[in-house]
Amino acid sequence: MNIQAMMKQAQKMQKDMMNAKKEIDETIFEGKSSLITVEMKGTKEITKVKIAAESIESDEIEMLEDMILVAVNEAGKKVDAATEQKMGKYTKGMPGLF
Repeated sequence: MNIQAMMKQAQKMQKDMMNAKKEIDETIFEGKSSLITVEMKGTKEITKVKIAAESIESDEIEMLEDMILVAVNEAGKKVDAATEQKMGKYTKGMPGLF
């Protein structure tokens, strides 16, 4: 294989990687923790927090904070898993590149 063919192949792979990353970035991931639902973009930007307020009393604020933390972390893990699944074919087992 000559250098020009290799460069062309590398450019195509780079374009495919960028398209896959864009798809992940635009996907909404949801994390839940009993009374809390969090939606997060693939960029890990939180877009929505929903609280089942009818089930919460004023003295349960600390518990509510913990549930938000759990839901946000769950959504973040889903982003990481989707990124690894889609981008793993490009990184060949080198986690953390994206």
